[in-house]
Amino acid sequence: MRPNILLITSDQQHWDTIGLNNPEIHTPNLDRLAKQGCLFDRAYCPNPTCTPTRASIITGMYPSQHGAYTLGTKLLEDRVTIGQTLSDAGYQTTLVGKAHFQPLRETEEFSSLESYPILRDLDFWRDFDQPFYGFDHVELARNHTDETHAGQHYAIWMEEKGLNDWAKHYQSDWCEFSFAEESNPPQYLKWSIPEEYHYNTWIAERSNALMEEYVKEDKPFFLWSSFFDPHPPYIVPEPWDTMYDPEKVTVPQITPGEHEQNPEHFQKTQQENPDFSNWEEEGGNTMHGCESHLQDRESLSKEIAVYYGMISCMDKYIGQILDKLDELGIADNTLIVFTSDHGHFFGHHGLIAKGPFHYEDLIRIPFIASWPGKIEAGTTSSEIQSLVDLAPTFLEATGTKIPNTMTGISQAKAWTGEETSQRDHAIVENRHQPTTINAKTYINARYKITTYAGHEYGELWDLENDPKELKNLWNDPASAELKAKLIMEMLHAEIKKEPTPMTRIAGA
Repeated sequence: MRPNILLITSDQQHWDTIGLNNPEIHTPNLDRLAKQGCLFDRAYCPNPTCTPTRASIITGMYPSQHGAYTLGTKLLEDRVTIGQTLSDAGYQTTLVGKAHFQPLRETEEFSSLESYPILRDLDFWRDFDQPFYGFDHVELARNHTDETHAGQHYAIWMEEKGLNDWAKHYQSDWCEFSFAEESNPPQYLKWSIPEEYHYNTWIAERSNALMEEYVKEDKPFFLWSSFFDPHPPYIVPEPWDTMYDPEKVTVPQITPGEHEQNPEHFQKTQQENPDFSNWEEEGGNTMHGCESHLQDRESLSKEIAVYYGMISCMDKYIGQILDKLDELGIADNTLIVFTSDHGHFFGHHGLIAKGPFHYEDLIRIPFIASWPGKIEAGTTSSEIQSLVDLAPTFLEATGTKIPNTMTGISQAKAWTGEETSQRDHAIVENRHQPTTINAKTYINARYKITTYAGHEYGELWDLENDPKELKNLWNDPASAELKAKLIMEMLHAEIKKEPTPMTRIAGA
């Protein structure tokens, strides 16, 4: 019998925020999932922003290959995806929650269903009944907490639940697209929306209803339950906003002088009014994270407490989805993966949120795989994982041919113990515009190196002897030979991941 596939993702979750290994946070359902399967502690995203990584998840390609290389770009509809491939193989393929494959604005050249004003056209979404990037069925939303991007299927659901004035719980000051009768300012720490109308409730309820439907139809499914939290803004409904005491959370601290050997954009983040004019892009904007990251300890501790509350709230609804698998009697035939699209800084190295800083805190992600009878329960693994491998892994697990376009590596046999690890390195890309930072990071079992196109600076970390990444060895004369070796390894890895869209016809 072919297995069901359940992919559960969070958004911008630090790798060390699962209660099983971090007693400061309460995640009983993620802990339960980890005890039923394997917790991988060295999983990486292919890009530390949303669109590129999410596009990699469904295409099995790196951002430099599928084309949606940064925020504000679009994954073209002609890309081969796991949704379409599994649908063609007889699976029901569904996405509920956040997609973020397209930008908030469209141009004459590139349309976007995730843009204004379509986001707010609820009649359009009520009638929407067509595949989306190969998924047979989607129910979408685009906002993080109270962002003004709320709409699509989530808004329809809120109205069906009786919350007709849902707009008052969301900001209304984004450009010309105001949708509330009065201007709603951003909220902080506590979100006014009742938990029963929170998008966690929506995702769990709709995921469970759809699984019930697919079981009745006796059809295998690939379901992506895509949560939005704990991506900022830092707000969550009560009682989750006060679940954690700000006085009792660990607040990461910068080590004096740790950025002295780092590229200039690291150092500028620790200035009050940094000049990032050399990093300006079209329209006068700068790259994500190119700003001052200075923040007082009191505010940061409050945000960490709410960030944890957001994760614990999400965990409750992940638990409802896991419970539904048991209730339907399909848990034993379902491969489940929980992960996040990228990590998060909450004071680590003096940094906040995200940006072109490839520390482990940002590029490493939580990762759990569970498959009863296939993946050994209650295990942990330090084998390197990459989100670019998810699509080919799921396809091999279902006995479906992996398209030649996918450059990720199937980990199915490695997860089940049939073979050893299929990956000895990970690659992380980060390119905003050609005028700014174009970085690439290579990670092997011990070392990590980051290079920047057009620049001689970089980073080299010994993760074994310097796990907190405090001593950049890039300019260390004693590490020159090691640096050259790692650059060559990176070059070879880049060559090996080049796509081969079709198999060569011998003699042709």
